[in-house]
Amino acid sequence: MIPRLLYPKLSEALAYSPAVALLGPRQVGKTTLALEVGQAVNALYLDLESEQDLAKLAQPELYLADHQDRLVIIDEVHRLPGLFPVLRGLIDQGRRAGRRAGCYLLLGSASLDLLKQSGETLAGRIAYLELSPFNVLETGELPSENLWVAGGFPESLLAPDPRQSLRWRQDFIRTYLERDIPQFGPRIAAETLRRFWVMLAHNQGGLLNTAQFSRNLGVDVKTVNGYLDLLVDLMLVRRLPPWHANIGKRLVKSPKVYVRDSGLVHALLAIQDKESLLAHLVVGQSWECFVIENLLAAGMGQIQGFFYRTGGGAEIDLLLLWPD
Repeated sequence: MIPRLLYPKLSEALAYSPAVALLGPRQVGKTTLALEVGQAVNALYLDLESEQDLAKLAQPELYLADHQDRLVIIDEVHRLPGLFPVLRGLIDQGRRAGRRAGCYLLLGSASLDLLKQSGETLAGRIAYLELSPFNVLETGELPSENLWVAGGFPESLLAPDPRQSLRWRQDFIRTYLERDIPQFGPRIAAETLRRFWVMLAHNQGGLLNTAQFSRNLGVDVKTVNGYLDLLVDLMLVRRLPPWHANIGKRLVKSPKVYVRDSGLVHALLAIQDKESLLAHLVVGQSWECFVIENLLAAGMGQIQGFFYRTGGGAEIDLLLLWPD
């Protein structure tokens, strides 16, 4: 098992916060990390994709009150939005009894939806962490080019050969389009969203041009923005905002947009291996965005990323803003 850099930070968050939300795309390793942390404290694990576990929470207050002496890990928590008010009551009850931290670890695959649901009811009671795919600091013993070509999702990176790695990523994309995405938003034709995702991969790291996407897809700009919001929310795509410091120059104001995992970029473009990648037009932008995403992932949420470009074309690919 490859150790995750987020492990100590997650343990620390559970030591001071009653609830912690661990966010990240599907199959990124949230469950594995949560169970590793939970093993040390005899945690209770509930997977809300399991009908059996879901049934246990038919009366959540009664069931969870019976386990208030343990860390409870709740996977795919967005499937039961009515749970958050119950958690608030149990956390407050636990505080009165002297238990102030380490009550609930909530795992979710959609950041905006989960943040909205939890933020409205658990304000002041919850900490948020994001788990990204593996980065170069975590996979130091593997050649970095393997991580670049296959991406950082564990099943893809650790597949026995490139063919199986590509097949896993293709299945991952298909599952998201046909099963997962319909759970998080309005009904979207899977083929239309796939075309948009492929267009983003072709435009990897380019300035966002919603008008061009709109024309190519045959939908209005509002719909394009909705598609993009959804993929950003699912932590599959990143908007890199421009730096707007007032330094007397005319600056580019559109964000850059890229698919966050390089392996997914290559699967979307049917790039099978390193040789195919090196011969593809996207190779330079794929590498640039791979480096940017690894730098941001290494910051573990402590840094903000921007790019800088003047109207005349002078550019800094990545500008990092550290907290004071």
